[in-house]
Amino acid sequence: MKRFLLLSVLVSVLVSCSAKKQMESAISHGNYDQAISEALRKLENNKDKKRKQDYIVMLEDAYYKVLEEDLRDVAHLKKDGNPEQFKTIYNIYLDLEARQNAIKRILPLKINGKTLNLKFNDYSSEIVDYRYKTSEYLIGQGITLLDSEDKYNARKAYDIFSYIELINPNFDENRSLIDEAHQKGIDYVNVSVVNETHQVIPQQLENELLDFNTYGLDQFWTVYHANTVETIDYDFAMQLQLKRINISPERINERQQLRQRQIVDGWEYLLDDNGNVAKDSLGNDIKVDRIINVRARFVEVIQTKSAQVIADVVYTDLKQNQIIDNFTIDSGFTFENVFGRFRGDERALNRNDRNLLRQRQVRFPSDTQMVYDTGEDLKQKLKGILKSYRLNS
Repeated sequence: MKRFLLLSVLVSVLVSCSAKKQMESAISHGNYDQAISEALRKLENNKDKKRKQDYIVMLEDAYYKVLEEDLRDVAHLKKDGNPEQFKTIYNIYLDLEARQNAIKRILPLKINGKTLNLKFNDYSSEIVDYRYKTSEYLIGQGITLLDSEDKYNARKAYDIFSYIELINPNFDENRSLIDEAHQKGIDYVNVSVVNETHQVIPQQLENELLDFNTYGLDQFWTVYHANTVETIDYDFAMQLQLKRINISPERINERQQLRQRQIVDGWEYLLDDNGNVAKDSLGNDIKVDRIINVRARFVEVIQTKSAQVIADVVYTDLKQNQIIDNFTIDSGFTFENVFGRFRGDERALNRNDRNLLRQRQVRFPSDTQMVYDTGEDLKQKLKGILKSYRLNS
């Protein structure tokens, strides 16, 4: 037990030494916030313990060094006068305030019995000032990008307006600018289905392929329209070109199997060597199960019919009037019905045989129904392309 306690103390000392060395290294390399974060973590519990004194000393050292560094940077950036630096100045003031608040949560702290008095400043006025300066400068940048009538610039403007909304909600009607940037940045895609197979496809299948509400698409900058809107200038077209439909003949395959087993079929008297009924110790007649062999010929019948639809998904840039990408989809559907029949003694059949006996032969689906059923697989593969493909992103 003593050895265990000694080992625990030794491990604790080694861990503590390692943490202190890491903090000293962070300070020496100018990673002051890293050192402060580590010190705060160590001081969350038992901060008044003597072994925690070094962390308090290093916290004070790192705090004043990063404070001096940040204030020097702010003074330099203000002197430079470049409005592009407003956001940087604003973020430095936020860091100054956040750092102070983090340290305040563990106060008071004492070094050698004396209360540590760290210098804290009120940065609220500067934060408000540069929040507005940043907002005013950035909103001007965003409006310039928005007025260029370029979709990519509209998306950049959207990011700028979204940042302004984050730091300064609804500054100077910023929310309406966010909506405008989103609308101007959207790629509109006209989608259609073209049947090049020279075969009739179910109208319901075409309707379902074009029902984009069922695809679960969530693309912020891309909107698909199956029905064109006259007021929209479409950027791209996506065409599902049905190239070939293959439908197999209706097939019925049979597989015969011989089933045989031994079963109990009633009972009979046990005879002794002389041909007489054997008796048990109480003089009663001895009865035994009568075992017989039963046989049956089981026929498993499989009905099958398959359909295959091969299509191309073609993306066209309507502004450049050229194909930009295409994908081939190979979809299929197989109809299968299995049932059974037999000749002989039903008792020879197994459980699976009996299950198949309960099934019946059914009418084969029509070619039109087969094509429609293939559409579900076609739709899922089209959905996969739509969700993974990004237009000009």
